[in-house]
Amino acid sequence: MSDKLVDGEAVAAPSVWRSVKMVAWSFLGIRSNRAYQEDLSKVNPMHVLVVALVGVLLLVVGLISLVNWVVAK
Repeated sequence: MSDKLVDGEAVAAPSVWRSVKMVAWSFLGIRSNRAYQEDLSKVNPMHVLVVALVGVLLLVVGLISLVNWVVAK
């Protein structure tokens, strides 16, 4: 991962993995504000949007599958 220098400080380049972790913590709702702000400054908004949409899609499909499995028994 390449780092960029901003105001003399190294800033990590946005990555999809960081976006996945941020969205997963947001789904759980147990992220501290300091860590959230730190992640927010280090992610690409498009990555977060795509990861969130995929996460919601997986959640909905998983819930539908679970309901169908329970009802089928």
